Amino acid sequence: MSAVWTESENTAATASADAAPQRLKIERETHKLEKRLCREVGRAIVDFNMIEEGDRVMVCMSGGKDSYGMLDILMKLQQRAPIRFELIAVNLDQKQPGFPEHVLPEYLGKTGVPFHIENQDTYSIVTRVIEEGKTTCGLCSRLRRGILYRVADELGATKIALGHHRDDILQTLLLNMFFGAKMKTMPPKLVSDDGRHVVIRPMAYVAEKDLVRWAQHREFPIIPCNLCGSQENLQRVQVGEMLREWEKKFPGRIENMFSALQNVVPSHLLDGTLHDFKGLKPTGVASEQGDKAFDPESFVAPSPAGLNIVAV
Repeated sequence: MSAVWTESENTAATASADAAPQRLKIERETHKLEKRLCREVGRAIVDFNMIEEGDRVMVCMSGGKDSYGMLDILMKLQQRAPIRFELIAVNLDQKQPGFPEHVLPEYLGKTGVPFHIENQDTYSIVTRVIEEGKTTCGLCSRLRRGILYRVADELGATKIALGHHRDDILQTLLLNMFFGAKMKTMPPKLVSDDGRHVVIRPMAYVAEKDLVRWAQHREFPIIPCNLCGSQENLQRVQVGEMLREWEKKFPGRIENMFSALQNVVPSHLLDGTLHDFKGLKPTGVASEQGDKAFDPESFVAPSPAGLNIVAV
């Protein structure tokens, strides 16, 4: 019996020893992920002057991984930021059937962050106005926006923070190009359409895959976004899948696309309101921005292996 006991002890000890390096690896990767998230959110805040001394930031919470991640990271940055600012989390309960209304209040109550739950039955309005089978997102979004602007006024919020990330911004760019014939996306900071609020997207630089991993690590109580049943065939979903497929086949392409949004050359596009094509005259001065009309274009593109190659 003692021999069997000893053998069992040895087996358990071996298994524990084998698991230890794996645990350390997971801890290291999680620590790196947290640092990256804080760094990217902090960089966006600084680059676009999103949060200033004394701001009261209304953090819009939907119950999805993105808004949970945004609040979580902003709370961490609040503790170490060189300026003082307040956070208040806000959720709009739109009375969708099956919405677990207890989840967010219970979670937010544990964080210690002040929060407000706004109850408005927009679901009934949308289902009454929109024909069955049609996408309800447009009207739902407009109603939600108006309510959140009002709540921001009532709470004295100076900034409204939305949880859109880098992939959302790229999806919006492609959607506007494909279906709206516009070169336009979600800006990291803008004045609201009523002219009274400043809307910020602190996660503008954050990759969605990092938020997925962070949500899994933090075990956020995720509320599904398809409760209304209108999300399944959205063009945004299709574009998101296309971007993910590109990233698998051509690592680095998403980063290049996002960098392009910060390196715009109006003189090499076709918008006459941004560049005076009609009044263009030769200057006699050489310029790197000048058109090399007779030279073949060359691009530095990421190869499938992640190495840079020159494509001509």
